[in-house]
Amino acid sequence: MDIIKSLGIFFLAGLCEIGGGYMVWQWLKEDKPLWYGVLGAIILVLYGIIATWQTASFARVYATYGGIFIIMSLAWGWKVDGHRPDKWDIIGAMIALLGACIIIYMPRK
Repeated sequence: MDIIKSLGIFFLAGLCEIGGGYMVWQWLKEDKPLWYGVLGAIILVLYGIIATWQTASFARVYATYGGIFIIMSLAWGWKVDGHRPDKWDIIGAMIALLGACIIIYMPRK
């Protein structure tokens, strides 16, 4: 699969997982209305569907997604909640992303 297309799918899946999870969190922890939770749950189901668009195996896709999720979670927290990542967050995220890219994009025999 083309790497750009694959990264786009990871990004879209990440938005759905983080956005859906955030909406459920807001409903349960921040007293938002029930529809937040319902919509968040629907978005989380979309995440599960979108992740299947990857062509690699389940294990590699989800391992890679973990690294990408770390970066996206830190970005979401910074832009949505105002929690700016520190240098250790950034270093850790880059290490995880490098490992994730090795897992999914390195050629196999």
